[in-house]
Amino acid sequence: MITYVFPGQGSQSKGMGGTLFDEFKELTAEADVILGYSIKELCLEDVDLNLSQTQYTQPALYVVNALSYLKRIEETGIKPDFVAGHSLGEYNALFAAGAFDFATGLKLVQKRGELMSHATGSGMAAVIGLNEEQIADVLKQNNLQSIDIANYNSPTQIVISGLKTDIEHAQPIFEGIKDVKMFVTLKTSGAFHSRHMEGAKREFETFINSFEFFQLAIPVISNVHARPYKQSDIKQNIVEQITHPVKWTESIRYLMGLGEMEFKEIGSGKVLTGLVQRIKREAKPLVIKSAEKQVQNVLPSCLGSSEFKKDYNLTYAYVTGGMYRGVASKEIVVKMGKAGMLGFFGTGGLNLSQIEDAIQYIQKELLVGEAYGMNLLHNPNNPEMEEKTIDLYINYGVKNVEAAAFINVTPSLVKYRVKGLKKNEQGKVITSNKIIAKLSRPEVAQAFLSPAPAQILAKLVSENKITQEEADLSTQIPMADDICVEADSGGHTDGGVAYALTPAVIKLRDDMMEKYQYNKKVRIGAAGGIGTPQAAAAAFILGADFIVTGSINQCTVEAATSDAVKDLLQEMDVQDTEYAPAGDMFELGAKVQVLKKGLFFSARANKLFELYRQYNSLNEIDEKTKKQIQERYFKRSFEEVYNDVKAFYPAQEIEKAERNPKHKMALIFRWYFGYSSRLALSGSTESKVDFQIHCGPALGSFNQWVRGTTLENWQERHVDEIALKLMHETAELLDQRFNTFLSA
Repeated sequence: MITYVFPGQGSQSKGMGGTLFDEFKELTAEADVILGYSIKELCLEDVDLNLSQTQYTQPALYVVNALSYLKRIEETGIKPDFVAGHSLGEYNALFAAGAFDFATGLKLVQKRGELMSHATGSGMAAVIGLNEEQIADVLKQNNLQSIDIANYNSPTQIVISGLKTDIEHAQPIFEGIKDVKMFVTLKTSGAFHSRHMEGAKREFETFINSFEFFQLAIPVISNVHARPYKQSDIKQNIVEQITHPVKWTESIRYLMGLGEMEFKEIGSGKVLTGLVQRIKREAKPLVIKSAEKQVQNVLPSCLGSSEFKKDYNLTYAYVTGGMYRGVASKEIVVKMGKAGMLGFFGTGGLNLSQIEDAIQYIQKELLVGEAYGMNLLHNPNNPEMEEKTIDLYINYGVKNVEAAAFINVTPSLVKYRVKGLKKNEQGKVITSNKIIAKLSRPEVAQAFLSPAPAQILAKLVSENKITQEEADLSTQIPMADDICVEADSGGHTDGGVAYALTPAVIKLRDDMMEKYQYNKKVRIGAAGGIGTPQAAAAAFILGADFIVTGSINQCTVEAATSDAVKDLLQEMDVQDTEYAPAGDMFELGAKVQVLKKGLFFSARANKLFELYRQYNSLNEIDEKTKKQIQERYFKRSFEEVYNDVKAFYPAQEIEKAERNPKHKMALIFRWYFGYSSRLALSGSTESKVDFQIHCGPALGSFNQWVRGTTLENWQERHVDEIALKLMHETAELLDQRFNTFLSA
């Protein structure tokens, strides 16, 4: 296990941060705006000698520590198992754990530094050589009760805080004791971590009341308690920390007691590295009895595949799927990336300009290596559009694609997959572009678990779309890095059963790994029906390396659909969905799952498909039925619809329709699917009963789960907060279940 530790005041030095400010220009600029001065100039030049003043020191250290952490994650892709910070450094630990974003943490630290700098007439000193009991005795015996112990830095390095006159009075007393090796007065503006900071504490408590904190993704060891934070205690802990001692020795001993632990100091200097080494030499691990343990054995950040999280730079093995027509919005993708998860933008049904705008927005918002991806919905009727979309991804350096609704591997997917392939120094093939294949049939899984088809590679080479070297290297890798097994779900679905499908695909993966001897394991994820901790736990128990949610995310503030749709979704239950034909694969008979409650879309769409199967042209349909379709379904005549169709489809498609009456009927019927989607997305009052809303029963179970809480109202639902709540409660549930099994 690895613990990242972050230093506090006293570790600052001119020149700290180095090139980090240029590497993270956006965050540096954000810090300048918040602080009102150049953080880079303060740290690198310190012309006005402000760096040693508390109100400047604390923000400077926070920024340098935070950027150092982001740089470490960017370089290694490894997130720690635990985090801890010394005094001010605890804010960096909380930042790393996801309690708040960079800007929020800086605002808190700025205020903290400002309030603590107001302290006057007091100070601190380090006593080296005595343990805490001996120091307490000295203070008591010499009537120095106004002095508090502020930092337990190591078993024999203790920092005291008090009025400056009392610290001066204490110095000769301690120096006269045989075992005291050194008494060092510290250059601080006040008696930090003592009762003398009570005023600053009260003001900070008032200031912090307006802040809200996110779920912790990594256990944070508290300075006040030397135990992991409880989510409910974040505010209280950082307020109490101002007047309470930093229990650093006990914190490190606690972490040592959890097992083999490696400590890495992140930020300015190596002060904590020395303290940790000293604690290891002078103290034993603190092994907590099971009855006292506060650490969950199952943590949300430990669920799923560690390799998957490392490859995509994630804190959690949690993905949001790319719902069509941008319902899985750019805002959803950004929220997920900033929360340490992966979101896919839903491109199905959008034009290239809309997709490009989304890419530009996402790339502008995610600047420090956060994960994101773009969906690619199979487009059998327009392979040219599929290829143009892939070219757009390649040109913009989009590294993660979710391939959905594919029934086989297409040239566009192969082109994306093999572009940029190369070998590393060990001779292993390194991929530039990752594909997560979302599927629900074993034969499709087999295609994505195989190398790219030779005939497609040959054609792409002949067209100069890939190089021969790329084609040769592609024989050593599967088409997909990861497979997402999609059970019965919203949108395109085969109605698969997770309990049967997931083990079957895992076994197939193992067989294909054996057959092709790939260097890297293909991970298997789970989607469909995941809307509660119980469902997520079942997926992980089945062997899922990651989970993917969909339906529950479109009833959130960030989803790009209408309020009218969200109002309907908020009221649905598990039985309120139905299967209907998929508009983009109408002739093939592919199915989507949609909301049924209060709507006519599914019944009308199924009626159209039955008519298409039964008749060869519109003229064969009886007059009564045709009138019903035009007046009730379409709200316009077939001729008017066909004019819209001709304006939408390419000329060759229309020529085919003119030659083939059945194809013309299909195009006219397919118009209804686009119409019903537009109605829903816009929230049009033209015909609410015709709303086409892709949704699975997972949202019904989610609605039941959150009933009676603030999340019952969709206007309080945020995609990242839902994800964190789901992962945390899944971990708690699994922890409870395992403990039940073990105690049975």
